[in-house]
Amino acid sequence: MNAHSSAPFAPLRLNSSRGLNQKTMHSYRLTHLKELESESMHILREVAAQFENPALLFSGGKDSIVCFHLARKAFFPARVPFPLVHVDTGHNFAETMTFRDNLVKEHGAKLIVGSVQESIDQGKVQEETGYYASRNKLQTVTLLDTIEKHKIDCAIGGGRRDEEKARAKERVFSHRDEFGQWDPKNQRPELWNLYNGRKRPGEHFRAFPISNWTEMDVWQYILLEKIPIPSIYFSHEREVFDRDGVIYANSSFMRLKPEEKPYMKRVRFRTIGDMSCTGAVDSPAATLEEIIEEVASSRVTERGSRMDDKRSEAAMEDRKKEGYF
Repeated sequence: MNAHSSAPFAPLRLNSSRGLNQKTMHSYRLTHLKELESESMHILREVAAQFENPALLFSGGKDSIVCFHLARKAFFPARVPFPLVHVDTGHNFAETMTFRDNLVKEHGAKLIVGSVQESIDQGKVQEETGYYASRNKLQTVTLLDTIEKHKIDCAIGGGRRDEEKARAKERVFSHRDEFGQWDPKNQRPELWNLYNGRKRPGEHFRAFPISNWTEMDVWQYILLEKIPIPSIYFSHEREVFDRDGVIYANSSFMRLKPEEKPYMKRVRFRTIGDMSCTGAVDSPAATLEEIIEEVASSRVTERGSRMDDKRSEAAMEDRKKEGYF
C-alpha cells in the first residue's frame, strides 16, 4: 500500500501518451447537482466576504431550507455566519412555523422576525379587505423596515430564475437602491462568475445562490442530501375549498363566498406562502421519489397556484420594484 492509498482523494497521475489518467478523471467528474452545489456555496462565501452584515431570508419553504443547508456546508465546521430573517405575515401555515422554530433550535441559528401585524398596527400599511384579501404584498414594507433596523447590507434569498419571468431577469447579486427598490435596467454584469457588491451608503443587495437551479434540481438535491422539509409538501388530508380553479386550505384567514363550501381532500403544496394566497394541488405523492416523479410530468409551474402572481400580468415584477424579494 502506497503513502496515498488512505487519502480521501487520489493524486493526479499523468500518462505520457494520453495526459490525465482516464480512471482518475472519472473519479473527479461531478454530477450536475454537485456542480450546482459548488456554485451556490461559492456565492454564499462571496456574500460573506463582500458584505459586513448579510442575512438569509427564511420563509420555511423548500428553497430557503436548501439555502440554509448549503450555507451550513459552505462554512462547516463553523456556524453559519449570518442570521435568518423571517417576515411573519401572521397568515402562515402552522406546520411551517413549527418547522422554522425546530430548525433554529436544532442548529443554534439566530432568528430575526419582522411582523406584518406590527406594520399594520403602526399605520405603515393598510390591511386589504374582501374575498381576495392577502398580506403577501404588505410584507414588502415589513421586510424593508427589518433590513433598515438591523442594518442588513445583503439579504440572501431562495429565488430561482425558472420560477417566474421577473425572476428570470434577476442577477445573482441584485442591487437595491436607498429605497429598497429594484431597477432591472440598473444591474451589474456578472461575467466569469465575478460578483460586484459595491454600493453607496443606504443601498443594499439581494443575493440568490440557487438562481440557476430548477424545481427539479431542488427536489433531487433534497432527496440526495436527505434534507428535512415541512410535512405539508407531502400528500395529506386537509379541509379545503375551491376558488377560481384553485384549491385553497380553509382557515380563519379566508373569507368564503356563499357558494364556496369546505370539504376534505388529499392534497399537498408545491410552494409555501401565506395561507391566503397559496393554492394546493390534488396529489397522492407522499414520498420524495413520488414528488420528483410528479414534478417531472407537470406542465404547470409551482407558482401557478399562487393567487398573488395572478393579480396582473406583471404582478411579480411590480412587487420586486417596490422591494419584494
